[in-house]
Amino acid sequence: MRNGLYPKLAAQGMRQNRRFFLPYLLALAGLTAAFYVMSALCADPGVVTMRGFAYVMVMMQIGMFVAGILSAVLLLYINSFLMKQRKKELGLYNILGMGKGNIALIQCWESLYTSLLGIGGGLLLGVLFHRLATIALVSLLKFSIPFSSSLSLPAMGSTAVFFGFLLLLALALNLLRVRVSSPIELLHGGNVGEKEPRTRWLMAVVGAACLGAGYFIAVTTKDPALAMAFYFLAVILVIIGTYCLFTAGSIALLKMLRKNKAFYYQTGHFIGVSGMLYRMKRNAVGLANICILSTMVMVMISGTLALYLGQGEIIAAQYPASLNMTVHYDPAYGQTLNREEAEELIRQFAAEQNVPITSLRAVEFLHFNALANPDTRRLEVGGQGENNDRRAVYLLTAQDYAALTGSPAPALRPGEAAVCGQLPPGFGSQLTIQGISGNSEIGAPKSLTVTDSLPVITHFDTTFDMSETLCLVLSDSAQVQEFWALQSAALDNYAADLVTTLLVELDCTNEEEMALVDAWSDASINENFFDGTGNWEYWRVDSRAEMSVDGYAMAGGFLFLGIILGVIFLMATVLIIYYKQVSEGYEDQGRFEIMRKVGLTQREVKSSIRSQVLLVFFLPIAVAAIHILFDFNLVARMLTLFGVRTIATVALCTVGTLLAFLAVYAVVYLLTARTYYKIVK
Repeated sequence: MRNGLYPKLAAQGMRQNRRFFLPYLLALAGLTAAFYVMSALCADPGVVTMRGFAYVMVMMQIGMFVAGILSAVLLLYINSFLMKQRKKELGLYNILGMGKGNIALIQCWESLYTSLLGIGGGLLLGVLFHRLATIALVSLLKFSIPFSSSLSLPAMGSTAVFFGFLLLLALALNLLRVRVSSPIELLHGGNVGEKEPRTRWLMAVVGAACLGAGYFIAVTTKDPALAMAFYFLAVILVIIGTYCLFTAGSIALLKMLRKNKAFYYQTGHFIGVSGMLYRMKRNAVGLANICILSTMVMVMISGTLALYLGQGEIIAAQYPASLNMTVHYDPAYGQTLNREEAEELIRQFAAEQNVPITSLRAVEFLHFNALANPDTRRLEVGGQGENNDRRAVYLLTAQDYAALTGSPAPALRPGEAAVCGQLPPGFGSQLTIQGISGNSEIGAPKSLTVTDSLPVITHFDTTFDMSETLCLVLSDSAQVQEFWALQSAALDNYAADLVTTLLVELDCTNEEEMALVDAWSDASINENFFDGTGNWEYWRVDSRAEMSVDGYAMAGGFLFLGIILGVIFLMATVLIIYYKQVSEGYEDQGRFEIMRKVGLTQREVKSSIRSQVLLVFFLPIAVAAIHILFDFNLVARMLTLFGVRTIATVALCTVGTLLAFLAVYAVVYLLTARTYYKIVK
């Protein structure tokens, strides 16, 4: 047999089976392009020169790992499907006189063509998208990055090697399947049917229990730290429950419908229920895969989008001025801050650097943690209890409240307080604060009468405290000192310092602001730099421009990664749906032909097909929407760890992502359903 015959047969086979091979090649090219983009960004020498580069590097490395695993699973899944559909063709080659070695050569040529078209095309596509990706990433991060737009040879090499290895693995599995199969098995391999599956009640019960446990964790978890710790447990439970219920629950449901004679013995219902029942064991796994992948897409994109959109609000709240200079001091050691001298030092230094100051405010506050004891109805400093009852308490004077918020100072007398936000549930207007050490009360309790309710101070509420925030405005600094003494006696070595924040508003560019901070850091090394400002513990400078760089580097990196992985997961979902429809179309082709011959009308055939396709398509997305609904609380709680506390932002991103995904899903339905109709027609 001439050697030139094998490449011709391989090319001819791929052309004849282009309905199967074309989506495979497109998927391979898309996965290769995505992997190359992330690899090229990691290898770009310009990334390490930017601020916040660590966030981008970590995001891309995580993306490469996840994309690599998903690519392996998806490509091997599609390869398995292709082999099943082509067993008849390969068996025919065997019967016509070709040995298994000859068939192996044809498969080797097919793999070579697949590599050249899929990997080669993917790298070309990746080079194009690399440039677009850098533009998108710069836009998301909101600062310039010296990205290189040239080819990344190391990234191309690693990408080609990785996907080449996957295709070699797929080829090895194909050769093994052909080697262990007889010609008759190959010839009839695509026509192997399914036996009626048994009803697995134990699996259904386990699935319901796992799903219920996962939902319970998602709904009842209130503490952000616990939400992060339990999230993956809840995800695993929901995944197990989804697979079990789709596999066992769907079979039980179909058998119950079959027992209902009034429902079952109707033309559309009879064909749909009986057809799905006999292949539900395999069908259910595919439906569960679609459901899980759809949920992953929506959770990733909605969560990262909420984090990104919330950055502006978070940064503005956490850094109310261009420079936020925080000074800690402990009165127990006689420490204090000379505000006038501190302000003069700041003004003088900014003038030396030619940076104008438009305003300078000083705000003093006390911050400690306390337990909102639901039994005693008092705040217990040093008390032990449930994390949900803990509060991050902030105390400041009415004058400092006005300086921080720009709102009028509330009129308060000694012993009175205004609460910013809400008191803990069950607490009345008479608020008692008690020091606790172990099981003993420390000192006398102090009481406050809450006379006014003020808006939440976002500067305190958007901090990274895991506990809920409780802010109290007092009449004067003497009261703040009293509560400092109370918490100091209760917490001893863990007592909080008094804090003064100097809010410095500048009239300059972000680059000039960050240069000023760098100059301050260099100058503060001088031992005499802070002379005259008092005796304090430490002085910290936070720049809003600098924090904006870091914040958007993290959030933008998350969103960029979420979009890339979301597209990959969406690609996997579409391919699973497509190949599932094609496979079932060929299986149903003969069945519907027989039904037409025994008198089934074309209208009844179309009605039956429509009911099957609608059920197969929209059952997974309906369950995915339920998963998203129960998952919302857990995602919202975790986002508070990153400073996103606006539930409305998370809700809008979740609903928007769900609607966008439904629109894409509907388009996929129309396209793949049409393919199914053409096959069975």
